Amino acid sequence: MPVKNDTIVLEDVQLRFRNFAGREGMYNALGDRNFAVLLPKHIADEMVQNGWNVKLLKARDEDEEDQPYISVKVNFKSQRPPLIKMITSRGTTILDEESVDVLDWVDIQQVDLMINPYEWNVGGKTGVKAYLQSMYITIIEDPLEAKYADIATVDGPMMERTEVYIPEDH
Repeated sequence: MPVKNDTIVLEDVQLRFRNFAGREGMYNALGDRNFAVLLPKHIADEMVQNGWNVKLLKARDEDEEDQPYISVKVNFKSQRPPLIKMITSRGTTILDEESVDVLDWVDIQQVDLMINPYEWNVGGKTGVKAYLQSMYITIIEDPLEAKYADIATVDGPMMERTEVYIPEDH
């Protein structure tokens, strides 16, 4: 398991609270792109020991345990922006700052990712914040999208709609 200053690889994880678009909300400033990763308990425990800011998602049922997770920032303004690849039956697509918001609404089959630590110290408090380094995200495709995937997409303005005259006696 990684120590505090190491990059962490997490495979086959689940994402929650996706905000790749950077929408403003109750818990998010406009432009802040982020998401949460659910963590296995043993990894969460070790990350906490190493100073990572692991939080708990309250269980909905009494017989379930709280779920550890970590918030991950997505920063395209850094010297080394994250590499994000979306995987479909047609291959991989690299997502950039302009296209990454598609991940807010797609159905996800699998996610593998790497996060980098950033040690912070504010007002005597310290911790480790997670930043996305790379992510490979396999999408569950719409069956119709897969069926028609080989048909070329025409970019450009929509064709003009033609008015059809129907006589009143009809």
